[in-house]
Amino acid sequence: MEKSAAEILREYGPFPGVDQVHGLTFDGQHVWFASGDKLNALDPASGKTVRSIAVAAHAGTAFDGQYLFQLAENRIQKIDPKTGHVLTTIPAPGGGGDSGLAWAEGTLWVGQYRDRKIHQIDPETGTILRTIESNRFVTGVTWSDQELWHGTWDGDESDLRRVDPRTGEVLETLELPPGMGVSGLEADGGDQFFCGGGNSGKVRAVRRPRRLA
Repeated sequence: MEKSAAEILREYGPFPGVDQVHGLTFDGQHVWFASGDKLNALDPASGKTVRSIAVAAHAGTAFDGQYLFQLAENRIQKIDPKTGHVLTTIPAPGGGGDSGLAWAEGTLWVGQYRDRKIHQIDPETGTILRTIESNRFVTGVTWSDQELWHGTWDGDESDLRRVDPRTGEVLETLELPPGMGVSGLEADGGDQFFCGGGNSGKVRAVRRPRRLA
């Protein structure tokens, strides 16, 4: 297993009226992050929030190319980002113990914090299709270039880890500085991750390791 220190590229925030950053996702232009009672769109170039949607937003966030998905207690909401309307909801697999949320291969991937698992679920029904075990508390979940990554946060220790999506085996870890938590995780499709900073109220950009062709 490869192990290295995470390289923090930029910190965003804290933001006015935001005490907690939970899940986050990237729509190609803005980083959407959950802050309890709203979803906020952050412009990563300027570092400013440009709009918000008033919706319950307690944990992970995902984007399927058209719609936002947001964990709220024991359910997952499908939200139209243009109107802010909740279109449908499905039950969350952890019944409220859910953490991260990601979209990949036409399905949702849901982190289970204390259960140390990641579930792949049907986005229409919430049916669990596959479960991967982790050996650490699972926070954010993201897919990037066919790689599955998840955040961990246990006490003062946090890291980002690349895992085998079939076996859950840890292939690589990026360790964050002590005391710097990871609540949400999203890859930008390029060379960085966006990480929610929990009760710091911040969003951080971390360099994503590049693979040699």
